[in-house]
Amino acid sequence: MTIAFGNPDRPNSYIGKTVPRPNAPKLVQGRGRYVDDITLPRMVHVAFVRSPFAHARIKEIDSGQAQAVKGVLRIFTGADIAKVCTPWVGVLAHLKGLKSPPQHALAVDRATWVGEPVVAVVASTRAAAENAVALIDVDYDPLPAVTDTMTALDADTPLIHPDLGDNLAFQRLHEEGDVEAAMASAHKVVSAQFRTARHTGVTLEPRSILVDWNPAEGQMTAYHATQAPHMIQTVLATHLDLPESRVRVICGDVGGSYGIKVHVYPDEVATAAIARIMGRPVKFIADRLESFSTDIHARDHEIEAKIAVDAEGKILAIDVDDWTGIGPYSVYPRTSAIEGNQVVNLCGGPYEFANYRAKTTVVFQNKAPTCQYRAVGHPIAVAITEGLVDMAAAAIGMDPVEIRRRNMYADDCYPVTSPAKMRFEGLSHHASMTKLMEMMDYDALRADQAEARKQGKSRGIGIASFIELTNPSPFMYGIGGARISAQDGCTVRMDPDGSIVALSGVTEQGQGTEAMLSQVVAEGVGVSPSTVRVITGDTQVTPYGGGTWASRGAGIGGEAALQAARALRQSILEVAASMLQADPGALDIRDGQVVDSNSGAPRLPLEELGRIVYFRGDTLPKDLPRELVQTRHFITMDYPFAFTNGVQASYLEVDTETGVVTLLKHWCVEDCGRVINPQLVDEQIRGGIVQGLGGALYEEIHYDSDGQLLNGSMADYLVPMAAEMPDMIIGHVETPTAESELGAKGAGEAGTAGAPAAVMNAINDALRPLGGQITEMPFTPERILRALGTIED
Repeated sequence: MTIAFGNPDRPNSYIGKTVPRPNAPKLVQGRGRYVDDITLPRMVHVAFVRSPFAHARIKEIDSGQAQAVKGVLRIFTGADIAKVCTPWVGVLAHLKGLKSPPQHALAVDRATWVGEPVVAVVASTRAAAENAVALIDVDYDPLPAVTDTMTALDADTPLIHPDLGDNLAFQRLHEEGDVEAAMASAHKVVSAQFRTARHTGVTLEPRSILVDWNPAEGQMTAYHATQAPHMIQTVLATHLDLPESRVRVICGDVGGSYGIKVHVYPDEVATAAIARIMGRPVKFIADRLESFSTDIHARDHEIEAKIAVDAEGKILAIDVDDWTGIGPYSVYPRTSAIEGNQVVNLCGGPYEFANYRAKTTVVFQNKAPTCQYRAVGHPIAVAITEGLVDMAAAAIGMDPVEIRRRNMYADDCYPVTSPAKMRFEGLSHHASMTKLMEMMDYDALRADQAEARKQGKSRGIGIASFIELTNPSPFMYGIGGARISAQDGCTVRMDPDGSIVALSGVTEQGQGTEAMLSQVVAEGVGVSPSTVRVITGDTQVTPYGGGTWASRGAGIGGEAALQAARALRQSILEVAASMLQADPGALDIRDGQVVDSNSGAPRLPLEELGRIVYFRGDTLPKDLPRELVQTRHFITMDYPFAFTNGVQASYLEVDTETGVVTLLKHWCVEDCGRVINPQLVDEQIRGGIVQGLGGALYEEIHYDSDGQLLNGSMADYLVPMAAEMPDMIIGHVETPTAESELGAKGAGEAGTAGAPAAVMNAINDALRPLGGQITEMPFTPERILRALGTIED
């Protein structure tokens, strides 16, 4: 039976409708259960001595005074943990040339960034552990620190890891066509330097883990705020020498992730190792201050780029040279080279042109490690591409919308392969731009801008078209040897009262996964979402899956849920047909009732069918299948990724005397394929825009030349607040992927991908009459005034 998704004439069609989150009442009543809410018998706490130096040898550790602190139970050095926990190396085979040294849970011989864990103190309370940490005396021998990305490969720069031979972690050059010839023949060639500041996620709930080792059962249970429970299960089993079946990871409520909680952190692995050694539960909850120096950072890029266009505005070539610093290690197991690699893959994405050259150079440095964070590489690639397109439009006197129209892939040209060799199944750049123009009333907005300029107000309009990579296949990690699953699974069962339970490998991180899955399962079975109980984040009971990252929850996990739900539906109808002596094809399930498919007349409540199957199965034919539980897995096969697309616009005002930017309004049109829950999708886009605006205007991690973190607190690191945010208008175009029956792509990162470029272009649109241009994020008042020449360097 084929389900017509989103058909309003079908009584139990829930796809495309806003359905409340099932977990909302629990959360708003303060009844969420986070890792720090869990207390186990005999539980102890761990705190860490962290290196105060960016680079130093560890000579001696004196823990005598710390041992005497009341409540302190044990103190562990890196050598102690290394006896039970093997180191890891964060490389992927398909990223040719990527290298990184072995990393231990606690530093053994050297500390390589300010904040690296060196000693672990276990005590009966967190306070006692922290008191003892302050009394441990570590004798460090400071070493030269490498902090500047652009000089990391110079001959006179010290080597962070001498065994590797240089400070180069990874380099990739992609060339298509003849860039030099295209540049030479172009009507205009525009070049610019871009910089994206290093920043971090600042999740509401910090990183948290509680690990219990039960030696009697040989069982490790980790309560963990993570995005990928099965990945963590594999990591702990591998490095603590345990069978995967003896490691259980439970991920309950999570207070935000954004990619911060999808990585392997040394202090969290050390916590598990300590639990193994001590045979009792050990809890580690990062505090806000240590989060700034231990959570992964991202976006630390410096780029030189050029675009060539002809007299009609057609793009002839794009040339990108990207440099990024990743800290002293490539983060395991996803690696820190992925972001630079994504820049190469995504630059120029919306546009049809022939000549493309992009290079990324990834270097080691003595700063906190960087890795994947919401919209990996996307804001950088979009800022480069859209910034160059706007500059080219200005150089030839063309409207920025018109130049995009002339270069975007036609909506009916798919499938196509981009110059970066990305395969696009189906996108909607022109339809999205048309909808955006209607939503913002572009001509009227230009008139308002002109009127404001007459009044001495510098207002700007910025446009940013983008592509977004979602639903990754094994092409992203599996082919590189990483045990990170690209598939996901779902088990759906009907209980005796007719209610439905769905167990999914996709986790709930606050984005509404439970609501999405309840809708899909309800649609597939034929019941109300309110009767579907969704269980996620427990490796002992949920099917094996990749978890939540790269906007894969709906596209991968949702499709698995749909297939499992449909299989259960068919099982129910086979039993019902036998009981009713009817043809299964003549029956349907609607609102929890087996009904006549033509008339809709009720024939049998599901609770009655459940009673018979579970308690009076003797009344059914012996050979009748009666399994009211089904499991299905789904993995994408036809395309390496499901690309989405969209376009954003920003309207803002720049105070040219102070450099302060006031955001007036923001628009986003996104095509994420089939929209399952409009409210959830819009919330995801708005949340992503806020994080994108944070990177564009406020967020920047500062280090000094010695590798000391200068603004590692909420007093000094700016994040966007509600008062600074503009009204955000969200619209959609739907181009479902044909690779799944659900047709869903991802929506979680589109807002972050396009927002910084839209703001940058709007600021430059406002500054252009005054001769100013800015390309260094965040676009602070100081940098704007420098661009205007009001203050000097």
